[in-house]
Amino acid sequence: MMRVLVTGADGFIGRAVCIDLAERGHHVVAGTRSGRIVAGAHENRRLGDLAQSQETDRWVSNIDTIVHLAARVHIMGEKSSDPLTAFRRVNVEGTRALAEAAERNNVQRLVFLSTVKVNGEATTGRPISEADLPDPLDFYGKSKWEAEQILTEIGSCGELETVVLRVPLVYGPGVRANFLSLLRLCDTKFPLPFGAITDNRRSLLFVGNLADAIAEALQHPNAAGKTFLVSDGAPVSTAGLVGAMRAALERPARLWSLSPALLRPMLSLVGKAAVADRLTGSLEIDTSAFVKDLGWHAPRAMQAGIAATAAWYRSTPNTTNDIE
Repeated sequence: MMRVLVTGADGFIGRAVCIDLAERGHHVVAGTRSGRIVAGAHENRRLGDLAQSQETDRWVSNIDTIVHLAARVHIMGEKSSDPLTAFRRVNVEGTRALAEAAERNNVQRLVFLSTVKVNGEATTGRPISEADLPDPLDFYGKSKWEAEQILTEIGSCGELETVVLRVPLVYGPGVRANFLSLLRLCDTKFPLPFGAITDNRRSLLFVGNLADAIAEALQHPNAAGKTFLVSDGAPVSTAGLVGAMRAALERPARLWSLSPALLRPMLSLVGKAAVADRLTGSLEIDTSAFVKDLGWHAPRAMQAGIAATAAWYRSTPNTTNDIE
C-alpha cells in the first residue's frame, strides 16, 4: 500500500485515477486547487496555485508517490495576451515546484502525465515512438516538453524517480470537448459524411486504461527514469470510430462517403480547419516500449471503452442531444 498524491484529482482523468488507486488498496490523497472532496480519496489537500504557493512541502508531506495530472490545457477562445507564458507558469514552473518539493521530502516516484503533442500533431507512414525527436507545435505541447526536461534533470540528480507518460486523446465517462461533440453528433438520425475516411489512423486511450497504466507506472521497477507512449492499442479510422459510436448509441451507422479532399476545404470555409485535420489526418503512436518494459496491455478494448462512454453519456443530464 502506497500513499499517493494525485494532483488535478477533481478533473476528468483525476477522478478515474483516484477511484482506480483506491480500489487497488492505496491510500489516495486528492490534490486540487479548491480542496474539494473527490470520490475514492482518503484525504483531500488544497494545493492552490502550484506555481506560486509557498507551501510546497505541505503538499507532499507523508507521501510515497505522486501522480501529477494538474495542468493548463488547450483553452477554446484563449484570452491571455501571452498564452505561452501562461502555459509555462502552470505546466513548467508548477511541475518544477512540485518535483523539487518531492525530492526534498523523499518521495519515491513521480508519474507525470504528458501528451503525444510533444512529438507533433500528425503522422505519415509510421507511428510515433519514444525514439523520435520532440517536435511540439502548440503552446500546450511546448510547455509539456519543457516540463519533461525539468523532471529528467531533477530525476538524474537526486533520489526521486520520474516516469513520463505521453498520451493521445483520452476518452471515457466524463469526457468533454471535441470527443463529446462528436458523440453528440453521432447521437442523431442524420447521415454523417465520414464513410470515406477509412485510411487515417488515430490512437486513442480510454480513461480506465490510462488509470491502469498509471498504477503500473507508479510501482514497476522498469519504469523509473523513462518516457513512454501509451494508448488502447490498435489505432482507429474516423469511419471506424464513428461507426463504433453509432453502434454503442444504438443508432444506425448511416455513413455516406464524402471525399476527404472535399470535406477538408468545406470545414475550413466555416472556420473548422483544425477539426478537419483531426477528422481526416493520422496521429498514431507505437506503444511497444511500454508493453515490453512493463508487460502492460490495455485491460479494455476500444469498443468496450466506447460502450462505457456512451452509457455514461445517455445516463447523464446535460450531455445528450435534443436533435433528432
